[in-house]
Amino acid sequence: MRTRFTATVIAAALLVATAGPAVAGTVDRAVVQQGLDEVVRAGLLGVQLRVTHDREHFTARSGKAELNTARPVPLNGRFRAGSITKTFVATVVLQLAGESRAELDAPVDRYLPGLVDQRITVRQLLQHTSGLYDHNDALPFDPAGFEQIRYKHWEPEELVALSTSRPLEFEPGTRREYSNTNYVVAGLLVEKITGRPLERVVEHRILKPLHLNDTLLPIDDDRIHGPHAHGYWAIDGKAVDITRFNPSVFWAEGNLVSTTKDLDTFFAALAGGRLLKPAQQRELTRTTAISPGYGLGVTVQVLPCGTTVWGHDGFVPGFGSLALTTPDTRKRAVLNVNTSAGEGDPSAGVEKILGEVFC
Repeated sequence: MRTRFTATVIAAALLVATAGPAVAGTVDRAVVQQGLDEVVRAGLLGVQLRVTHDREHFTARSGKAELNTARPVPLNGRFRAGSITKTFVATVVLQLAGESRAELDAPVDRYLPGLVDQRITVRQLLQHTSGLYDHNDALPFDPAGFEQIRYKHWEPEELVALSTSRPLEFEPGTRREYSNTNYVVAGLLVEKITGRPLERVVEHRILKPLHLNDTLLPIDDDRIHGPHAHGYWAIDGKAVDITRFNPSVFWAEGNLVSTTKDLDTFFAALAGGRLLKPAQQRELTRTTAISPGYGLGVTVQVLPCGTTVWGHDGFVPGFGSLALTTPDTRKRAVLNVNTSAGEGDPSAGVEKILGEVFC
């Protein structure tokens, strides 16, 4: 879900201000806490953060887990991680490429005949250069509309059909435009090649090897099990708890449930070369003139202070997440917010946090 929070967090990630080049040193935790408190004062209900800075590791939080309570956000609570799911799916596709079971520049039609335009390649799915219309634009994701489909089960093919019933947005490979449909198709590709459900493939290839015991890709379970904060939005002026909904509507594009600890472990392993072979590791973060800030399932940016970071953000009703790491994994941050029923601009607080951690 690309929401107002998306824009502000991405802007903060890319516009971190600093007076000079990055230098070695410890993170000022007081500054980080100030940033977290600013995020909450801006209108978010709660925020949790996990930071790695060289040998320093810590968690921090601000705000509440639920409205009308004093319960703080769990420091390692589970949350819906949204489009960070895409990095997991892209990693599996790249693993299959490393095993010669998938070819990045082959047409998707080779593996899934007749599903999408024959010119679209596997790489174009992962890099959002396919031209596929984003099926989410055809769904009611405004609060009142989403209530009508909140508990509906969706088949991946239904979501793809919403996209392919429209013409391509542009000729494949000519520009990049974020489309969630790309990753629904990528999920179907994984299932076709492996003969197994996507969630089981991700579990076998990533979750179990890395001991990500608090991470899963639920299909129809509308609950978040274990400690977690709640997210809200406003309908007719009233705060509605949106924490529970059927996650099948987001499937391979964004149904992941995780924790800051598990996401930190995953991105450290991915950046550290533990999940991909060298050739696929290079493809992961290779950008192009058409896609200058996005590799294959990861964003790649150079902050104004000179620090390169890559990772992904994620947004679904009630939750917003951001996971970033430097290529050498020495500096990492995973942040999640649970929303209140109001609107605010948390960019100043997020900018303060990211500036302190990475710059």
